[in-house]
Amino acid sequence: MKTQYLAFLLGAALLAGCNDKPAEVASTPTTAPPATDTPPAKDAYDATLSNSQLSSRGIPSQAKPMGKETISVADRKPKDGEEVAVLETDMGKIVLMFFPDKAPNHVANFKKLVKSGFYDGTRFHRTIPNFMIQGGDPNTKNSDRSSWGQGGPEERVMAEFNDIHHTKGVLSMARSNDPNSAGSQFFIMVGEAPTLDWKYSAFGKVVTGQEVADKIVSQPAEGELAVDPVAIKKATLQKWPVK
Repeated sequence: MKTQYLAFLLGAALLAGCNDKPAEVASTPTTAPPATDTPPAKDAYDATLSNSQLSSRGIPSQAKPMGKETISVADRKPKDGEEVAVLETDMGKIVLMFFPDKAPNHVANFKKLVKSGFYDGTRFHRTIPNFMIQGGDPNTKNSDRSSWGQGGPEERVMAEFNDIHHTKGVLSMARSNDPNSAGSQFFIMVGEAPTLDWKYSAFGKVVTGQEVADKIVSQPAEGELAVDPVAIKKATLQKWPVK
């Protein structure tokens, strides 16, 4: 159990930030749980806990213990006519397919934000080679770098932890130490991170444009913060195949 908890903290640390750098949670400063929120109890992912016990700890009932078997989604492809998201960036297009069977509320939230134009002009502010690129924060539209990583809508999405393995190309949702704090900030994997499995809500993957994500993560950065973040010029929903 102690080893499991240490692994959980490692995964949380990778995607939570510290007091001197932006937290990953998409939130408003007045209502957002800070990145220093107390993590779930160390036994929150114990396989012996019932759904009601998980719920009493603030953990969704679908949460599973560390080490639970995960699946690869490398072979999943969109069907003709299926709705996908197209992120037009300064470096090219990234096309994302969704997994509503795994995280329906996260998919619905992401699509709603795309339709509203929420992501237009936001930038991939956080880049970590061999790990992930993170974007979706409206604060990145301004020049106040200290606010990057702190913004988002007021609405929160309940965690939908699932069996998707966080491998290269997987689309997942950023959050604070509160499992139910996801808002608008998302990340695209450019490496593999099993420590994130069952603790971050994966809800899609890159169909085309992984090379664009790889270019974005290779841009100069100060620590984890991009020096000149790549922008999402326009985000749209389109039918597959994308022309």
